[in-house]
Amino acid sequence: MNKIFNGVIAGFVATIILSAMMIVKGKMGVMPDLDIIAMLAKMIGAGAIVGWVMHFMVGMGYGIAFSQINRLLPAHSFILKGMMIGIAGWLMMMFVLMPMMGAGMFAMNMGMMAPIMTLVLHMIFGAVLGLTYSKLNHVDVTPASIQG
Repeated sequence: MNKIFNGVIAGFVATIILSAMMIVKGKMGVMPDLDIIAMLAKMIGAGAIVGWVMHFMVGMGYGIAFSQINRLLPAHSFILKGMMIGIAGWLMMMFVLMPMMGAGMFAMNMGMMAPIMTLVLHMIFGAVLGLTYSKLNHVDVTPASIQG
């Protein structure tokens, strides 16, 4: 399979995992104001379905980006490389998206938990992205290869 297609699949899988965590967070009543899907939909004046579509398109876009730049990242582990992409995405969200959505820089209008929670979610997204991409491309991710 081609690496870009594998990136799309890895981004889709990572976005499913991220989405499940977001749904659980919402069901638990944790930071209800931090509803990225609703915030995206509101920002463009559309319904929740459009927010979800955008959310998945961004996730798959990260997969494509990962397929193109992973060899340039300093770690040997695809999981760590994915986490680097996740942190880069989090920074973009904190500096660009959150201020655009009215949450302020680093979403500080929502309190200190918002940047911490979104960082953890992005790191998990990145780890799943890297792991899935490595499996699709038959790259070894045994503990010896992870220490990179």
